[in-house]
Amino acid sequence: MEIYNKKRWWKFLLILGALAISAFSVFYTSWLTGELRNEEDKKMEIWAEANRLLVTDGELGPALHLVLEILRINTTIPIIIIDEVDHIVWHRNISIPEKNPDEYLGRVLLKMKKECKPIPVHVSDEETQYIYYNDSVLSRELRLFPMVQLMVIFVFMAVAYLAFSVARRWEQDQVWVGMARETAHQLGTPTSSLLGWMDVLNLKKVDDSLVDEMRKDILRLQTITARFSKIGSKPDLVHDNVVEVIEKMVGYLQHRTSRLVQFSVDDETNNNASVLMSKPLFEWVIENLCKNAIDAMEGEGSIKIKIFRQKDEIGIDISDTGKGMSRNVQKTAFKPGFSTKAKGWGLGLTLARRIVEQYHNGRIYILESIPGKGTTFRLLIPAVSAIKQNI
Repeated sequence: MEIYNKKRWWKFLLILGALAISAFSVFYTSWLTGELRNEEDKKMEIWAEANRLLVTDGELGPALHLVLEILRINTTIPIIIIDEVDHIVWHRNISIPEKNPDEYLGRVLLKMKKECKPIPVHVSDEETQYIYYNDSVLSRELRLFPMVQLMVIFVFMAVAYLAFSVARRWEQDQVWVGMARETAHQLGTPTSSLLGWMDVLNLKKVDDSLVDEMRKDILRLQTITARFSKIGSKPDLVHDNVVEVIEKMVGYLQHRTSRLVQFSVDDETNNNASVLMSKPLFEWVIENLCKNAIDAMEGEGSIKIKIFRQKDEIGIDISDTGKGMSRNVQKTAFKPGFSTKAKGWGLGLTLARRIVEQYHNGRIYILESIPGKGTTFRLLIPAVSAIKQNI
């Protein structure tokens, strides 16, 4: 639980940092756009005055060159000049389509009237013209820049997160594979030695029932060793009966669990539940789910296992009467590092999902969980058809 909370905290910080950068970018660009608009307003006032001088004063002398230069340098700001009866006298920097040009200019003028105040130009004592203008191309493009920048940031974060997740998952897989194989290696020698000591106990005529139970546990250790040794490599799948495997597993657990825990197996397939499986790994999944259920019930309650057929799949529901899980816990239950146990590593359900989905082409998920009442896990594994069994 603590490991997962740390991961979630770092994700929160990463998202918070991205939002802060995005907010600053939007704010700064908005401020920059406003400053650019103010500069354009000032330029248009100068341009309007130059236009007035050119129209009203025919003899500008040396200033004529300056006035013409002021009028010429405006190549980006769209302008429309109208008279007192809204007749368009002149326009500039507006791309006009060949079809219905007057109608198009009328729409542009209406838009300009909504977005800016006109600059009056007194051509004569009896005539006044009005200059309307709009934002320049640069100003409009700059206004869209925050959206483009946010998209770039989002794409970059998505790619970086995906790359990081893939790299981290690969590292985790390598750590788990290395740890599992090293565990299998370490268990191999003492397990073989214990089998030898079992023969010694038989020669000393120790109670056969005790020796048999000890032998079962040693064989169980060998099974666990085989499980660990298969992690990281594709296991060999063979036809096996889900009902028989589960009943055998339940029988083993019943002898090693408190009598306050009641097991029941309900087979709705009439013992017709054959799938392709790696028996050691599949048993590991069932055992892990049952042990989690026992921990959730704190050693007292009932575990019900229902085996059924759902279309072309064999379904297995494992239900307990434990403390259940909240919705937030259900969303993170299968994630690496998540555990509700104080000393848990948070790998059990993660490995269970890996075994079911990657090795058996099946699915595993939480069907239902009610806090205070219990949890039901569902496994769905492709069934082996009767034709395939005969083949």
